[in-house]
Amino acid sequence: MNDDAEVIVVGGGLAGLVATAELADAGRRVILLEQEPQPWLGGQAFWSFGGLFFINSPEQRRLGLRDSHELATKDWMATAGFDRAEDEWPRKWAESYLAFAAGEKRSWLHAQGVRFFPIVGWAERRADPLAGPGNLVPRFHVTWGTGPGVVAPFERRVRDAAARGRVTLMFRHRVDALTIRGGAVDGVHGAILDASSVGRGRPSSRTAIGEFELHAPAVIVTSGGIGGNHDLVRAAWPSRLGTPPRHMLTGVPAHVDGRMLAITEAA
Repeated sequence: MNDDAEVIVVGGGLAGLVATAELADAGRRVILLEQEPQPWLGGQAFWSFGGLFFINSPEQRRLGLRDSHELATKDWMATAGFDRAEDEWPRKWAESYLAFAAGEKRSWLHAQGVRFFPIVGWAERRADPLAGPGNLVPRFHVTWGTGPGVVAPFERRVRDAAARGRVTLMFRHRVDALTIRGGAVDGVHGAILDASSVGRGRPSSRTAIGEFELHAPAVIVTSGGIGGNHDLVRAAWPSRLGTPPRHMLTGVPAHVDGRMLAITEAA
């Protein structure tokens, strides 16, 4: 069976754009699949405030804030409360992310043209300076241009790569299953959805007008979270927090439904 690309990326949000841009720049042929219309690239990040977590940044130092990798790690671990066997991978992710935020994250983004507001916000402020969850110092750096300002350089890189023939963008392609060959994921199968012209963030048509199947040696799922699916939010609610609320506010578009989680797990 011939492969359609070297890598298939499922989901055109910020994570999918970053993965696709980096792969294309490394010389890989990539197919980026997105179930929503073309103008929606960027996913939830487009709607965000553009807040970025940096440790010991120039902005912090300019304001006289003393921060360090060690201090940020203490704050993070005190807030996360990793205390279960299933917390092993979340802990590893947190450790890697903290190293990234204390290292190349800011310079990497700055090199791509991302700029930051000079005042650092204090999100998740620690109530007790001696102990407890939260940030002991401000670490919330707002991007100039907010969410769209974060998305822009990666969307530009992906569209440039598409113009060079390195990336194929396939919109209104909804993945319904990961295909398996020889005990490993080798592709995706799904539905081609009817064209939709609704505004960004509004529920789009789910009418299928066809099917597709694509194959590649590597498949990366970057499909977003569960914030738009209250049933999944309740299913994931930690028992130690008690009964989930009957009524919830949704701060994300309807397409943030978490459906790829079960599809990925099933593979």
